[in-house]
Amino acid sequence: MRLSDLVVALDGLLQPASFRDYCPNGLQVEGRPDVRRVLCGVTANVALIERAIAGGYDAILVHHGFFWRGEDPTLTAWRLRRLRPLIAHEVSLIAYHLPLDAHPEVGNNVAWARAMGWRPEGRCGGEDLVWLGWPEEPLTLSALAERLNAMLGHEPLVLGEPQRRIERLAWCSGAAQGEFAAAIAEGVDVYITGEVSEPCVHLARDAGVAFIAAGHHATERFGVQALGCWLAQEFGLVVDYHEVPSPV
Repeated sequence: MRLSDLVVALDGLLQPASFRDYCPNGLQVEGRPDVRRVLCGVTANVALIERAIAGGYDAILVHHGFFWRGEDPTLTAWRLRRLRPLIAHEVSLIAYHLPLDAHPEVGNNVAWARAMGWRPEGRCGGEDLVWLGWPEEPLTLSALAERLNAMLGHEPLVLGEPQRRIERLAWCSGAAQGEFAAAIAEGVDVYITGEVSEPCVHLARDAGVAFIAAGHHATERFGVQALGCWLAQEFGLVVDYHEVPSPV
């Protein structure tokens, strides 16, 4: 498949122009013109890049790519260590951030919900990134935390009474603790995201809404794998996922 056709297909599916993002979405580093093998991962780092080169992949597809807003633009030190082998081996880097969080079929949030058995009912928050819905059946906060731990392989940080009854959920993968107030306004029992910050502790107590930080990396593994499956089914590409563990 031509690299240009691959990027057109991904852009057509994910519609990156619809989002105000913190980084460029789509093709970030252009490699060889033909793509047969794609390696997926959550974050573009040296370990993932080295795995792609060793495995003979033509392109890397990630959620967290390069060139973030406010980042030093000079190609030195660790930035050059990441970029140089991609250019030297003509391996493309393709990244989708918010578009991959939000997509209703292959996005992080919907794929995470499918894995957990949650039933979506709507969205709220900035860019409509926060999803609303119900668990398979009402359960306690501690039972929900246990299920998250079992599914994600990451022990969550829980703010709230363990025996609190959970009937309505809000969730957003990654570092979406800033959307906690928007979730509270929707009348949910718990808000689940990847990370927590100090104000969330007091907001959870004062609003009487539970908060779970289930892991940034852990909650954002689903979308890129679903997108990789879509590529394999639609275009017959060889697509693999490589896990580079992260404790965050």
